[in-house]
Amino acid sequence: MTPPERPEAAVDPKLLEILVCPQTKGPLEFDSVRQELISRSAKLAYPIRDGIPIMLPEEARPIE
Repeated sequence: MTPPERPEAAVDPKLLEILVCPQTKGPLEFDSVRQELISRSAKLAYPIRDGIPIMLPEEARPIE
């Protein structure tokens, strides 16, 4: 039996308030389409896997 389709996962707003970029300590933005947390100051996108933000710089994707 297949699990029902679920809407795009969202990050708890309270969690987003306390999470910061591990490199710059700056704010993060949630990208619901790509399921990433974006650090504009570090130009990095941290992935969210199974609802868990992966806040390791070596796992982050560079952005422009």
